[in-house]
Parts: sequence; C-alpha cells; structure tokens
Amino acid sequence: MKNLGNMLKQAQQMQTRMQEMQARLEQTEVEGGAGGGMVKVLLSGKGDLRRVSIDPSLMVADDREVLEDLLVAAHADAKQKVEATMAEEMQKATAGLDLPGGLGGLGGLKLPF
Repeated sequence: MKNLGNMLKQAQQMQTRMQEMQARLEQTEVEGGAGGGMVKVLLSGKGDLRRVSIDPSLMVADDREVLEDLLVAAHADAKQKVEATMAEEMQKATAGLDLPGGLGGLGGLKLPF
C-alpha cells in the first residue's frame, strides 16, 4: 500500500505542476519571423495567434504571393519555438518524478494544446 500512496502523491504533484505549466504557457509569448523580420507573428505559449506585423513595403498587390509565403514561414518559425518552449516546460514539470516507462521527461509525448 505504501507504493500506491507514493503513486497517488506523485499524481497529485504532477497535476499541480501541469496546471502551473499551462498557466505559464498561457502567459508566454513567442515571436516568429520571416523575410529578415519583415513579417512577424506572435503566438501564445499554447500556440494561439495573438498578433501579425507586416512591413509596409510588402503591401504591394504584385507581391501578394510573397507576403502569403512569408506569413506561413513566420508562423512555422513561431510554432517551432512554441513547441520547444512546451517541451522545456514539460521537462520542468516532470523533473524528479519517478514516472513509469522512463517518462521522466515525457519524451515525445504530444500535448492536446
């Protein structure tokens, strides 16, 4: 029964840490850029788009496709940074917990946000 008590304690610690991590991620903002910073997007730590910034020189009708490509690239850059931030936060949240299957850092676990 002592082992079950430890497991329950760890589960409670994990739940608390996960809630704290989600709160930190919601407050985190990550910027991605493309075109030498001519297009920037700002995402929350959970991946929600918060802002788009476009250099006025790109606002030319003939460059619409370039602008569209730069927006996609800037978003991809920011998304990669969000994923790295999430992985870092997950590692902090699970540090010191003796999780089954070697999941102390939760390896490649994908979160639902």
